Amino acid sequence: MKYWIVVMCMLTISLSGLTQNFDLLDRQEAIQANIGETLRIPLKIRNNSERAQFYIIRKLPGELTSTQKGYFCLDNKCLESGINEFSKRIEPGETLQKLVFVVEGSLLTSQSTVKFQVFPRSNPQDVQDYSVAISISEKIGKPVLFHSKDITIHDVYPNPVQDQAFIDYQVHNENVKAKLIIHNILGRQLSEHELYSSETHAKIQTEEYTSGIYFYTLYVDNNGILTRKLIIRK
Repeated sequence: MKYWIVVMCMLTISLSGLTQNFDLLDRQEAIQANIGETLRIPLKIRNNSERAQFYIIRKLPGELTSTQKGYFCLDNKCLESGINEFSKRIEPGETLQKLVFVVEGSLLTSQSTVKFQVFPRSNPQDVQDYSVAISISEKIGKPVLFHSKDITIHDVYPNPVQDQAFIDYQVHNENVKAKLIIHNILGRQLSEHELYSSETHAKIQTEEYTSGIYFYTLYVDNNGILTRKLIIRK
């Protein structure tokens, strides 16, 4: 009888060790941003245990570029850059909601990965790894090509284009009929794209076109307003 009591106690202890002590919620695998933008990586932790515990959030060293700095912030109260470990007491069943790791000062295009380890202070072996890939790129400007009381239209991007291009616009007068017509260098019309007042974005499919120089023309109430070059490069 004593033997079975010992076995059951050992089994209970073993199963309790398999229970997830905490969860990392709302993980982000990757973040994209433009040069100069500030990133905020969420670190949301839920205590699944039956007692309050201190959790350690540790940023592993050597992941940010020389132009970036990172620091922990909780409720807009931030630690100094270079402090790579944060500790917080979380009650049983409670979720730590407003802890983030802020990355700022991205002055160059770059690809990097920020890595964290999260674990209860009382049990460092119960650790979860969390990594976020960060991609910093140059902001693509979309200059205004035409503006009137009826419509504002920006330049097509990207240009050169491979398979599809986009154009942003705003139709200020819903009674106006606006469209883009794509034509080749000989003036032959290849496609037509209505610019609806209920939308602000149009897509131009170019995967069937061969490499070369094309043109797009903006028409407002069937009047040609402007023509610009579109380069297709496969």
